[in-house]
Amino acid sequence: MGVLETIGEHVREHRSGMLVDLAFAVIWVTVVTLLFDLLAGPQWAYYLTMGAGVLAYYGFFWSLAAARSEGEG
Repeated sequence: MGVLETIGEHVREHRSGMLVDLAFAVIWVTVVTLLFDLLAGPQWAYYLTMGAGVLAYYGFFWSLAAARSEGEG
């Protein structure tokens, strides 16, 4: 199996998850950029907030998974 076939298979298997990840990233970056453009915050705080997006991502999806598992049981 070639590299392109492997990539294509991976994308087919994880398509919805990849779209959700992309949407979260685009929304996070847009909101943070607009917020810092409006408030003219310091550059270091902008980068810190962008990095906090990683924690926000995992926190959001962890809580979503916890809520789903609680609803099942």
